[in-house]
Amino acid sequence: MKNRRSFLRDTGALTLAGLVLPQLTEAETLFPSLAPRPIGLQLFTLFRPMSDDPKGTLEKVAAVGYKEVESAFSLKGGYYGYKAKEFKSLVEGLGMTWRAHHAGGAPFRPRPTPPASTTAAATGGQTPPRPAMDFSKMPPMLNLRDNYQQLVDEAGEGGLTYLVCASTPVSTLDEIQKSIEVFQKTGEACKKAGIGFAYHNHATEFDSVEGGKTPYDLILSQTDKDLVKMELDLAWAVKAGKDPVKLFEEHPGRFPLWHTKDIKADLKTITEVGNGVVDFKRAFAAAKTAGLKYFFVEQDMAATPIESITTSYAYLKKVVS
Repeated sequence: MKNRRSFLRDTGALTLAGLVLPQLTEAETLFPSLAPRPIGLQLFTLFRPMSDDPKGTLEKVAAVGYKEVESAFSLKGGYYGYKAKEFKSLVEGLGMTWRAHHAGGAPFRPRPTPPASTTAAATGGQTPPRPAMDFSKMPPMLNLRDNYQQLVDEAGEGGLTYLVCASTPVSTLDEIQKSIEVFQKTGEACKKAGIGFAYHNHATEFDSVEGGKTPYDLILSQTDKDLVKMELDLAWAVKAGKDPVKLFEEHPGRFPLWHTKDIKADLKTITEVGNGVVDFKRAFAAAKTAGLKYFFVEQDMAATPIESITTSYAYLKKVVS
């Protein structure tokens, strides 16, 4: 399974509707603050098609019913080959809102990757992996450590509500401290620009480091709660053995963004929303405590992306809209 953290790490050498009742919907009963909230999509779910044909892919996203998008990096560089204002215009022309963008915190140290086998026999009879993507012509990726002001400026040009750190090295106390410094200065720059800043987690942020603390604990406790918010990835939190609702209760108002991602019972396989073990109804019932403002479906590099995001949308339509 290729998630964003492993994807960024392994490519770091590049320098890196619903059930409606006559008077009151279920959503209005359980989640009154979310009843009008549109369902968003993190475009990393569509990494390959967005790199190949961003306009055509966004047209399909809009046709499913999504109204908001959160962008990520692409093989084309920039914002899927567009300038910030151009991408904003493209998205809005399709009746959607470009709400947030993911940027790396700092480049990961490159790690040697063994060549992938292309034979079923060598993979235990399983389907061979898809051909590797060609990153040789990909423009250098901007990161918050080195390019935070440029990223903030471009977020302003795109009319974004949030700039989000997608992932950053947090394996050691030194890495964590350096990340916290980057988050603080980025949060300050975002505030001046009228933009929110948030950090998106994977499961590893909940692993203990030296001293028994976790990166997530340290980031929460050592950053300004008004400058650095959190985008909680529900599936990765569950994989790490964390209860999202308990996190909301411990840090109320700190989670304005969520990734509504699902994971199967093996806690390894990312799947469509509603097809796994994440309790979305319970999470959304605590939306006010969390401070939720926007949420985005994400299914890391889904094999059948349009079909998958359609399934996820249909499930969420029953829950929150």
